[in-house]
Amino acid sequence: MTTATAPTAGRESGIGYMVQSAFWFAVMGLLVKLASAQLPTLQIVFVRGVLTICFASTLLAAARVSPFGGEWRLLLTRGLVGSCAMICFYAAVVHLPLAEATVVHQTAPLWTAIFAAVVLHERISARVLVALGGAFAGVVLIAKPQLLFGAAADANATDPADHGLFAFVALLGAVLSAVAYVTVRRLGRSENPLVVTFWLPLLTIPVAAPWAVPAWVWPDAWTSVWLVGIGASTQIAQLSLTKGLARETAGRATAVGYLQVAFAAMFSGVFLGTWPDASGLGGMALIVAALLVGTRR
Repeated sequence: MTTATAPTAGRESGIGYMVQSAFWFAVMGLLVKLASAQLPTLQIVFVRGVLTICFASTLLAAARVSPFGGEWRLLLTRGLVGSCAMICFYAAVVHLPLAEATVVHQTAPLWTAIFAAVVLHERISARVLVALGGAFAGVVLIAKPQLLFGAAADANATDPADHGLFAFVALLGAVLSAVAYVTVRRLGRSENPLVVTFWLPLLTIPVAAPWAVPAWVWPDAWTSVWLVGIGASTQIAQLSLTKGLARETAGRATAVGYLQVAFAAMFSGVFLGTWPDASGLGGMALIVAALLVGTRR
């Protein structure tokens, strides 16, 4: 088999791919929420990795593309950093109020723009900075973190003494996500998107297995369906993310990722009966408006 290369640009819109990525990551989040009613979080991460690597391997075999690529050091970095970022985010969700963990994690596009400017020498336009700031403000309005809005503490929140520690863990996850995005952006110049998406589950599986296997819970029929959906939606989302980052500057592309929060809010209302309030609707509108500004040519 041979290693195919991905073009750095194409007629397809990189922004369009990033919108698809945000949508499918939101679908994945909804399915994770449903599956978590029965299964431990790290088991979901482990199963997601197993299913995703099966999907990725099938697509690689059909395309007759080697999974090892030409820049294995960068691929290994992408897999390890992405896996660690995921674990940090889940740890933050468990030990912090969900709103605070979400807001801290959504600083990742800001870090991505900074790292891409330093490492890849990509220019950050004023319009993109305005879009990033406006979209982040929209996330704050949707999530309404306790620190800013004075809401009652989440029942699953950690003790105040450890709050700073896990806030740092959440921030570390956002920074690691940014490093992963910049690495994907760099790999998009030379590697097939199928190869790039293959390496994340390849590293996630051994990282999650030591915690997932000892606490294994066999899923029922519906939860099994959710798990398959998690694997499929993750594969589509990662492919779209990789193609989008190959076609757009990192800051401009990852700004679109804020749409995931708006999609998640809508899904929560439709499927879980938890509709956003006026503040949440305003935040969704602000995200859309900011991205319309930031993605204009």
